[in-house]
Amino acid sequence: MSTFVPTITSDVLEGKVALITGGAQGIGRATAQTLAANGATVCIADVDPDRAQEAQSAIGGDTTIFTDDLTDPAVPDALIEHVFNWHGGIDIIVNGAGYFWDAPVHKMTDEQFQAMLDIHLLAPFRILRAAAPHFRDSAAVGASARKVVNVSSLAASFGPLGAGNYAAAKAGLIGLTKTLASEWGRYNVTVNAVAFGIIQTRFGAPESARETIKAGGREIPLGVPDKTLEKLGLDTTGATDIFAPQPLPAAALGRTGTIQEAADAIFWLASPLSDYVTGQVIAVSGGSRGGFN
Repeated sequence: MSTFVPTITSDVLEGKVALITGGAQGIGRATAQTLAANGATVCIADVDPDRAQEAQSAIGGDTTIFTDDLTDPAVPDALIEHVFNWHGGIDIIVNGAGYFWDAPVHKMTDEQFQAMLDIHLLAPFRILRAAAPHFRDSAAVGASARKVVNVSSLAASFGPLGAGNYAAAKAGLIGLTKTLASEWGRYNVTVNAVAFGIIQTRFGAPESARETIKAGGREIPLGVPDKTLEKLGLDTTGATDIFAPQPLPAAALGRTGTIQEAADAIFWLASPLSDYVTGQVIAVSGGSRGGFN
């Protein structure tokens, strides 16, 4: 990952423990670095041990890592236990782990559809259920709220071609977000979602870049079909830094977003700056319609 410098540094999250799933790369790593730069102690959960160790070294401090497959039903409980054993508590949960496995609906297998539900919806549900005993222990009156930030996508609203499984899972995550906001508000817990448009990450790279991810015991090719990116006017040659913004005429701001901008939105929802915001879906899209992050 190219050099990342958080937008701001502060002590606003001093004393807070933050868990970020998918925290070793892309938006997740930028989020981990941003929260740490603002005082939080971070636990990075990721399926890739090498990238997780790189992120841990880059952040330093008391950062810990947890590397396992979150789609295994037993792993989310083990993850929460790890955070409590190492850090003594948990204040912020960012559910950001995920990937694509696209196909048009008429060619999509049950396995493909279920895989997206497993990582984008069931894993966050299991993580939050495991954390519930602590999060339902009411914070003191006047104390900063505990925070849940679920990473969704504009795909949940606009249904990109070939991603019915992904769109359905991200839409389900929004429903879970709103229910938990209602159930946990009385305990001074805010639960919100970010819905990203096109953010420059390796997951949004062209299929021809041949990026893969290992999940559920399988190796799955990542990326967006080159033709789809070309229709949006995005580079598919690899000549552009994968994390650098590209022109995007369909966005009001005229470009794609960066992992730094994505992390900043998550940071706001994870900080006391948003203590009176809950049950919301914050679009981070540059004013564009659709998206696949």
